[in-house]
Amino acid sequence: MGSFKQMYYQIVFGTKHQKSTISNDYCEELYKYIWGLISAKKCKLYRINGVEDHIHIFCDLHPSIALADLIKDIKVSSSIWMKSENKFPSFEGWQDGYGVFTYNNRDKQMIINYVKNQKEHHKTESFLDEYKRLLTENEIEFDEKYLL
Repeated sequence: MGSFKQMYYQIVFGTKHQKSTISNDYCEELYKYIWGLISAKKCKLYRINGVEDHIHIFCDLHPSIALADLIKDIKVSSSIWMKSENKFPSFEGWQDGYGVFTYNNRDKQMIINYVKNQKEHHKTESFLDEYKRLLTENEIEFDEKYLL
């Protein structure tokens, strides 16, 4: 008998000190690079998007991959790539932590659309406010001092 699962993850993390260091001119290249990392781990990317100070990744995991390992690999590899490409000159790295929110198949299209509309969405809500809202909506307790 094989292994079966149906769980989707929205992974959210920001730049170090929430600085606006992800240039709109090159963000698509970053997203394609991360897509390649996710695909190499036999995981499936459904949507990736973000703004200057953070990104959202909506994906599933191959049963052999641990979530923390995937996120570490994405952050480490993309950080090295961004610093070597010279397209993100102000980029210092990613924040230490991250947020992960799980969804089921009924939520899938809603979250794909949410991630797809990040640039429009952040015309009216800051990353910090969005992050606090996602934590609250998912009933995750947090101390605000750890959000910066």
